[in-house]
Amino acid sequence: MSRENGRDPGEQGEQLALIREAVRETKAERAKPRTWRGAALAPELPVARVLVDKGLVHLDRFFDYAVPAAMDAEARPGVRVRVRFGAGEKGGRREGGRLVSGFIVERVAESDFKGVLAPLAQVLSPEPVLGPELLGLCRAVADRYAGSLADVVQLAVPPRRARVEAESSPAPLPPNDPPAPGSWERYGAGPGFLDALARGDAPRAVWTALPGPSWPQELARAAAAALAGGRGALVVVPDGRAAARVDAALGELIGAGRHVLLTAECGPEERYRRWLAVSRGSVRAVIGTRAAMFAPVAGLGLVALWDDGDGSHSDPHAPQPHAREVLIQRAVSERAGFLLGGLSCTVEAAQLVETGWARPLTADRERIRATAPLVRTVGDGDEARDAAARAARLPTMAWRIVRDGLTRGPVLVQVPRRGYAPRLACERCREPARCRACAGPLEAREAGELSCAWCGREESDWHCAECGGSRLRAQIVGARRTAEELGRAFPAVPVRTSGRDHVLASVPAAPALVVSTPGAEPVAEGEGYAAALLLDGWALLGRPDLRAGEEALRRWLGAAALVRGQEAGGTVAVIAEPTLRPVQALVRWDPVGHAVRELAERAELGFPPVSRMASVTGRPEDVAGLLRAAELPEGAEVLGPVPLPAPDAGRPRRPGDPPPGEVWERALVRVRPGQGAALAAALKAARAARLVKREGEPVRVRIDPPDLG
Repeated sequence: MSRENGRDPGEQGEQLALIREAVRETKAERAKPRTWRGAALAPELPVARVLVDKGLVHLDRFFDYAVPAAMDAEARPGVRVRVRFGAGEKGGRREGGRLVSGFIVERVAESDFKGVLAPLAQVLSPEPVLGPELLGLCRAVADRYAGSLADVVQLAVPPRRARVEAESSPAPLPPNDPPAPGSWERYGAGPGFLDALARGDAPRAVWTALPGPSWPQELARAAAAALAGGRGALVVVPDGRAAARVDAALGELIGAGRHVLLTAECGPEERYRRWLAVSRGSVRAVIGTRAAMFAPVAGLGLVALWDDGDGSHSDPHAPQPHAREVLIQRAVSERAGFLLGGLSCTVEAAQLVETGWARPLTADRERIRATAPLVRTVGDGDEARDAAARAARLPTMAWRIVRDGLTRGPVLVQVPRRGYAPRLACERCREPARCRACAGPLEAREAGELSCAWCGREESDWHCAECGGSRLRAQIVGARRTAEELGRAFPAVPVRTSGRDHVLASVPAAPALVVSTPGAEPVAEGEGYAAALLLDGWALLGRPDLRAGEEALRRWLGAAALVRGQEAGGTVAVIAEPTLRPVQALVRWDPVGHAVRELAERAELGFPPVSRMASVTGRPEDVAGLLRAAELPEGAEVLGPVPLPAPDAGRPRRPGDPPPGEVWERALVRVRPGQGAALAAALKAARAARLVKREGEPVRVRIDPPDLG
């Protein structure tokens, strides 16, 4: 009998068998906690109330589960768990179901459920990521927007990264010194606002910022003042470029380690690492884009929002909350200061001031006139007398402003939309050109032929149905085509473009033409742009939208604010009808006056934000069924329903678009002020009842839609 290493082969085989048996027992022991059948329960508070990650409105409640004794220490409120869900009952026990994720919201001694509770299947992580304050905020937002709590929590809590959770967060740094007022001294109540934040008060202000590059530093000083008072700060901006500017300003002011930047550019893992640092209290200041509105900042002392009229502040995912409303809720519930800032002013911001909820924070007229550029209007029908101006599609005065500006620095040209396939309209009456077969919009192909953007039918002999005209004009000429035409008119000057596909952060101070779409305007180094040209103003003002004038003014102000002040020779030309209210507000640089007048008109007509409104969208029979089932508040007014227009050809489908081949309708439900909560509750209850009864297809409900026609 051979031996190896002095051991008998039979003995060695016996030992290997014992090892294999031990491994099997260990695996079985490790697998056992996944089911916990027959496991002993926690001695105290053996019931866990769980928010199951199912966003259906008829399941918008907590579910009770038993807590096994082995999970007692880790199964704390706020942690992520896995549970069996969708089970039936057999013999008084819940059986079956599939594993889904959820959050423990509380531990209690007893359950109202009369049967045998299913146990928690697994504690995914001992990290409490859904604290009571964040849970309360999510509940309030869900009720405000007629949505489910699970959907809001999904927006508020980022996906887990196990490796990041295993890392420790740094120790918090002591508060910084109170900042000097700096450029806040340009606003009458500015220094007092900072002092109130540093004292621990909760001031509320609607801030109309002066044009120029100083607003990131001013936001940073407000955040630093709240931090100096030993509290937290949260600043939400529309995009990553703006966030980077505020981040750099705050870092320069208070140093590294006291704040984090939360944007999509961070990447999922780094973003979760920074979010955990905030959740654990290591960092008490956050600068970020829309998703940061839910950041769990401890001891919140200031919530600030920049440019609330920007569409990116409205979340496209259910229940589509707006960052402004979420931050207002946080300011109230967490007793924090509130700062709503922008170069423009929305009607919602004007309403906050009119009701006395917030105070205005503005500069005097002399300061505004000295800081803002000179704005000149050019009628859209003005004909160019110079050959070079005609080649660039510019009226003579606008062409001269561009030419003179190029002798002193870069010139910004704002065009409403990019692209080579512009939508067409009658040159005489501006009626949109539509297909005779399906009424779809006509567009010009590269070869010059006209065709329908919906059905593809070619149109060889078009005439306007309104006035009989046969000449067409491009409703909007995109950035690429505008850049080429300007390049031919000014051949010795470099032309740069900034738009959706490639956004420039900044441009040098040297003479150049910078053609940009709204929101993508780069910052000019040095003193700013020497001049700006705002093209196709009629296209912005003619949009079929309740906010068309407000949005046009906001976009114009955003571009004009990058131009040097009037004292430094900065000039802006806007090509639009000079008598229109938004154009006059731009000339006077008076966004607040424009918002106040808009608010008065909406109050007279019963439009939001004075009233509360909800849109109900879906198949005609489903919309009608929901409205019949909903117990709407007394006096509620139903407008419509009307058919929804088909989405534009060539663009990707959006969450609100109907499925291909289906015709959807939209009805609007309007109620008086103070009835918004009742309206949201009624529509949510009706949706839940239809889901339980499995009546028809789901209907989409949106509270206070920003895109009313």
